[in-house]
Amino acid sequence: MNASSAPPSAASRRAWMAVLARTPRAELEAALAAALATAFGGNAAPPFDWLRAPQTGLAMVRGRIGGTGNAFNLGEATVTRATLRLHAADGGTVGVACHLGRDKRRAELAALADALLQQPERHAQLHAQLIAPLAARLEARRDARRNETASTKVEFFTMVRGDA
Repeated sequence: MNASSAPPSAASRRAWMAVLARTPRAELEAALAAALATAFGGNAAPPFDWLRAPQTGLAMVRGRIGGTGNAFNLGEATVTRATLRLHAADGGTVGVACHLGRDKRRAELAALADALLQQPERHAQLHAQLIAPLAARLEARRDARRNETASTKVEFFTMVRGDA
């Protein structure tokens, strides 16, 4: 198997799924439509069957005091998940998605992108057109937020009175 036909690694898949889970629906929809137009010659998504149609539920969020203490139940968060399989003509690849919130369309788009990104013949092109720009936007937002909060940082120091 040559490098272009090798399946993506698990670490690579985790990275693109994190990007898909954090991307707002409008951005994901626009980026996926543009990538599909290039990859398939049109805006239509390849046909697929639902293994698990988008569904919304609750997940228990657990926390730790100081990041190292005993785990405790912090509360519940709304999550939406979806699983689909591309038709055999498109490889029969299974795509999954899970994200915070109730947006079923976003879960569908992310699952479709996951399935397409797993196909070795399409991976490089879709990664360059879809994941790389979305990851760059997310990083830019993270940097802007970091800079905004850094401007409010307060430095505390102690002054000693008299002779020490």
